[in-house]
Amino acid sequence: MEPIRLTAFSRGSGCGCKIAPAVLQEILQSNKQPFFTDKLLVGNQSNDDAAVYLLNDDKAIISTTDFFTPIVDDPFVFGQIAAANAISDVFAMGGNPLMALAILGWPVDKIPPAIAQQVIEGGRDICSKAGIPLAGGHSIDSSEPIFGLAVTGEINPAHIKKNNSAKPNDLLLLTKPIGIGILAAAQKRGILEEADLQLMVEQLTQLNKVGGALGKIEGVHAITDITGFGFIGHLMEMTAGSNLGATINYSQIPIIPAAKKFITQRVVPDATYRNWNAYSKEVQFEKGVDVMEAFSLLPDPQTNGGLLIAVSEDAFTDCTKVLNEFGLAAFAKPIGRLTEYEGKRIKIDL
Repeated sequence: MEPIRLTAFSRGSGCGCKIAPAVLQEILQSNKQPFFTDKLLVGNQSNDDAAVYLLNDDKAIISTTDFFTPIVDDPFVFGQIAAANAISDVFAMGGNPLMALAILGWPVDKIPPAIAQQVIEGGRDICSKAGIPLAGGHSIDSSEPIFGLAVTGEINPAHIKKNNSAKPNDLLLLTKPIGIGILAAAQKRGILEEADLQLMVEQLTQLNKVGGALGKIEGVHAITDITGFGFIGHLMEMTAGSNLGATINYSQIPIIPAAKKFITQRVVPDATYRNWNAYSKEVQFEKGVDVMEAFSLLPDPQTNGGLLIAVSEDAFTDCTKVLNEFGLAAFAKPIGRLTEYEGKRIKIDL
């Protein structure tokens, strides 16, 4: 019997199946006045990673959900990736997770339920590694396989790290290399080598636990995780939300080496074009930057990508110390800096 390739049952994959930014804005528009409570510290008035609700002076609840279609064919690994990606939103707020609920959509007439069981098992495995229970969930019969989590976390209100609270002259750091969407597209085409697949899986299942520790550093002003809108899209959310610009040193951005190989073979996810069309008017390239390569990488949709951190120079040493403690010493160097807004949100320098 031929092995089942989960990626063959979905049009998109991972966070690349997100709805396009412009379409999402249209969907979210409303003429009705939303219910408001001053206990909602972070809500949908901004483009942040999760909602935060105040319980008391010392504790707030973080609530988030994330789910998508398969980015790999192995069902257990798919469950791991989807779970790690959903939990990342809690870490991106500077908090720590408490529990999760599973979200499962499954084409039961096309794929055996035993395969779905392996997906759930992968999600349970990552929840265990995050130190939280997979406490329940909900499932439906759907045309495409879908899996993710609704995650509840906690945080001291003083430690909340929104994506729109960066300050001028903050240094920017990124805790994972970009290019995962290109590798996922190569896998779907059947040209991804085994060594590259293993590297991809290792990164996709890596928890962003460092976010919980970074939240305690006062000089870390803003954090977001890089997912479906790509590096350029989530940096745009940070700069626009903070009313700032950014200068990025392209040569300092961590990039998966294999991604460059596939770029020369014109392996680019469809979502890359969607992301670029949404944000390109606010991007300026300086001389010396390989624009064609940068186009393929900067809007590349990431799944469970790294944390983008805005930190003051005064707190940079404390920040790098924490990164070192979590085995992320290779990413403890700036890739750019926040600036005053001067006509373009993002300038890409060599």
